[in-house]
Amino acid sequence: MEKNRNYYLDYLRIISIILLFPVHTLMIWNDYGQKFYVWGGGNRLLSSLIILINPWFMPILFVIAGMCARYSLEKRTIKQFVSERVGKLFVPFVSGVILLVPFQTLYARKYFYNYSGSIFGNIIYFFTHFTDLSGYDGAFTPGQLWFILFLFVISLIGILVTKFFSYNKVQNNISDMNIYIVIAMFILVWGGYYIGNFGGFSIGKNLVLYLLGYYVLSNDSILRLLEKYRILLMIMFCSSLFLLVITYYKYSYYGDALVNFVAWIGSCALISFAMKCLNKRTKFLDYFNKSSFPIYILHQSILVAVAYYVLLHVNGLYFQVGIIMVMSFIGTLCLYEIIKRIPYVRLLLGIK
Repeated sequence: MEKNRNYYLDYLRIISIILLFPVHTLMIWNDYGQKFYVWGGGNRLLSSLIILINPWFMPILFVIAGMCARYSLEKRTIKQFVSERVGKLFVPFVSGVILLVPFQTLYARKYFYNYSGSIFGNIIYFFTHFTDLSGYDGAFTPGQLWFILFLFVISLIGILVTKFFSYNKVQNNISDMNIYIVIAMFILVWGGYYIGNFGGFSIGKNLVLYLLGYYVLSNDSILRLLEKYRILLMIMFCSSLFLLVITYYKYSYYGDALVNFVAWIGSCALISFAMKCLNKRTKFLDYFNKSSFPIYILHQSILVAVAYYVLLHVNGLYFQVGIIMVMSFIGTLCLYEIIKRIPYVRLLLGIK
């Protein structure tokens, strides 16, 4: 049962990571009042399409991480779990910040400031200039690796929390929950959003999602409850997501309460349907289950480089979108295939 359970979680993780390619491609035309490493000008339609994905695809990764931590700790000691987190998360974070992220800021400086200096000169600039941590001005940023860092820190905090509140001690209360209490838990997510919020990246919110995954959504009774009410959950998810997109498209409103509701209800709805439809092993799953985290680490550096040259040399908005999305995906897979064959270097991306 545990192996089968992991199949649908793996599918959801893989799908969420693949969605990074359209989301970060469309970010090149966002009209949120912020730029990107390269920027093609604000476009309301493309920005609204980001909102179809953005409120739920990263939150569900933290929920899944919490569920998987619960299953992992059934088979591993805390020491083994922490050691695995160091190799899979902390080492790739450090190596990625040193070896990958500076190249994203290099293209930002080239695109916005006509930087013509050396790569080495840009690396020095990267590690000696600190502004808003976005990196869009060429200064230091963790880039896409914020997720890897957050997940590592949250995993360690989660260990401390579970030492005080063991899984078994709270399960009787968890098992007695009805679907309305589960839905109402979005209030915890919403409250967590304001804790440790760095420009919209909230460690409090993601910690809450992780712990809800660990304590609540890994409970077999709750999973059966989600499956029983999966139609209701999906209706609530789709309708709230549609409302969020429409209110942004018409009024530029992206409200905190609705965003956090979508994050939680979307996680519950998608897990409930994935259990029913994606609970099987395939060759697709085998390949991307091993490559998904390295793809996450590599993707944005490739995408920014592709986008820089496409915006300079290719005409036509939707043609640009398509080329950037497809070429960055192919380029990332190719780079992954090369790196995984290089001893020691592969360890820098957390590849065993």
